[in-house]
Amino acid sequence: MHEKASLLSSRLFPLDALRGLIITLMALDHANYFIAQKHSPGEYWGGEFPSYSDPLAFLTRFITHPCAPGFFFLMGVGMLLFANSRRRLGWSGWTITRHFLIRGGLLIASQFFVENLAWALSPGGRQTSLYIGVLFALGGTMILASLLLWLKPKYLLVLTVALVLGTEMLTPDLSLWSKMHWEPINLLFFYPGGNGRLWSNYPVLPWFGLVTLGMLFGHWLVDSPKKGFEHALKLGGTFLLAFLIIRYLDGVGNIRPRIGNSWIDFLNVVKYPPSIAFTLLTMGINLIVLGLIAKTGGKAQRIFQPLVVFGQVPLFFYITHLFLYAGLGWLLAPHGTSISMMYPLWLLGLVILLPLSLWYGQIKRSQPANSILRFF
Repeated sequence: MHEKASLLSSRLFPLDALRGLIITLMALDHANYFIAQKHSPGEYWGGEFPSYSDPLAFLTRFITHPCAPGFFFLMGVGMLLFANSRRRLGWSGWTITRHFLIRGGLLIASQFFVENLAWALSPGGRQTSLYIGVLFALGGTMILASLLLWLKPKYLLVLTVALVLGTEMLTPDLSLWSKMHWEPINLLFFYPGGNGRLWSNYPVLPWFGLVTLGMLFGHWLVDSPKKGFEHALKLGGTFLLAFLIIRYLDGVGNIRPRIGNSWIDFLNVVKYPPSIAFTLLTMGINLIVLGLIAKTGGKAQRIFQPLVVFGQVPLFFYITHLFLYAGLGWLLAPHGTSISMMYPLWLLGLVILLPLSLWYGQIKRSQPANSILRFF
């Protein structure tokens, strides 16, 4: 029993640490929105593309790009590992599926009744009546993935490739941006955009391939955690090499061409929906970081403990940090501030969130396996 617990702990530590890292970077992106009020308008498939004359402004945005794909990937990993562990506890296939259906529904509800409220309370405000954000897509992809947990790795691989390529092929040409009618079904499932009544950044299907990639990686961890994390390093390096090639060629895989020839233009990729270049770049970074964290051991792991604390309560952190940074924005910078002045306030928010996350993590771990508090 002790050996199984030790194996589970060693398998989850790098995942929790990576999740905690991308959570803190996500908080930086949102501090930029709520406090500095200098957030990028978004790297969309159409419309005006963001340009940067200030390297700090670009890098502040760029280092947060791995967050969204990391969330979807780690969710897929977590779902596969959760299902595997619950089968050993005697849960039926339907019980596991029902668990994720409820959890996915809770994420979607949180989008409309919690996250959208936080965006509306920000000093800069959000003009759209109804916003489709990351919690909606996480919930939608979780519901879809709950029906595919029985798939073998080879089929998950085929599905992942099909979803990534399908996103590229189904995204409209950028010349159509101003001519779109923005049907709700398309904004919910296929491509981002919208109008004053409905705006979507995270339609479900373009992000689903990252979840199935995570499920595939979860199978590798079940078979051999050590080899799985070694695969992460190799796969991450392969992804980054493929990104360099695709970005240099500036054709298929980019959704739209580069707007210039500077190093910023080279790294400034389409995120909405995730272009192949974006996915290769961000998941290359995530996988390499995951593999490197897994190589640490003993005292070196203590460095990552604050990240693990955040990574073990992702939804609690997500909801709490939105209102916290919105409050800091109203209190300390109602008219915005410079990006350099925003960084200390971002760190202040993390200092406040650490004991709160530690407190909730202790409550969460004390709950039974089927408790709704574990969903957060």
